[in-house]
Amino acid sequence: MSIPVSSISLRVLARLLSYPDAELREHLPSMRDALHAEKALEPERQAELDALITKLLKGDALDNEAEYVQIFDRGRATSLHLFEHVHGDSRDRGPAMIDLAQTYEKAGLFLAPGEMPDYLPVVLEFVSTQPPREARAFLAEMAHIFNAISNALQQRKSAYASVLGALLELAGEKAHAVKVVPDEALDTAWEEPVVFDGCSTKGQAKPNQAQPIHIVRNEAARAKPKAATHQGVSS
Repeated sequence: MSIPVSSISLRVLARLLSYPDAELREHLPSMRDALHAEKALEPERQAELDALITKLLKGDALDNEAEYVQIFDRGRATSLHLFEHVHGDSRDRGPAMIDLAQTYEKAGLFLAPGEMPDYLPVVLEFVSTQPPREARAFLAEMAHIFNAISNALQQRKSAYASVLGALLELAGEKAHAVKVVPDEALDTAWEEPVVFDGCSTKGQAKPNQAQPIHIVRNEAARAKPKAATHQGVSS
């Protein structure tokens, strides 16, 4: 039996991946209630998310904020900017950013100043506006990235791995082990070959109709990796 893709649950998961400031902490109880009310996730996964929410609520706020920065802002393997995992610093990253932002605009969604279109919480906000079938298909296309981030978070024994596990569930996928490359700081050169490449969008059937985004593997790039450059848009 497939798990229903709930727009509210997707928005809660998006918020859980955001910086744990005072505003987020204020809304954590209602976010937990929303997840329980919708029952879009398996009980075991819900229990993991409850533990994360409790940690963010009752743990030291400064420690939680510092841990978030250390996990998500100081390394590539756990980066929440999807094109870090798709394009790295290759020259394809800039056009992909523009393409993604235009897809949001065609759906009537506009980025706030300073927001990057490939930031996972932003992507999930967009997916939450799509019909359930399209939302599940979109999540499934990103499942390999979710899985890689989840593995890296589990290696760090981070409670945030539960959020990526929930996204895999909603995508109808199962987590599986992958080799996690030793991390390097985001301000160092991208030296690994591009593993995932390509971002395309399909045209809309009607004006103002939201269109799905397709993040895909580039098999040619996998067969013959090309040298990375430093001309991409930084995250």
